[in-house]
Amino acid sequence: MITTLFAAADPATFSWSPKCAVVMIACNVFAYAIARATIRKPNEGFEIPNSKFYGGLSHASVVGANCLGHIFGIGAILGLASRGVL
Repeated sequence: MITTLFAAADPATFSWSPKCAVVMIACNVFAYAIARATIRKPNEGFEIPNSKFYGGLSHASVVGANCLGHIFGIGAILGLASRGVL
């Protein structure tokens, strides 16, 4: 009885697909745009190699933007998967 109750409470999972990767990349690009627009001193700190590909952001700014992008991405992926899009 209890195991069937737990099985009913378990949400449906989905498998990884290239659609998930596209959603995560789009969310990270969106987070880079937010970081570039809102960080007061984006160039302060350690410089990363080829920083021109990251909008001239420093190491700390890139790490922060990636964290924000992954938070957006997992929310978008879980939301789209629950709607049946992914």
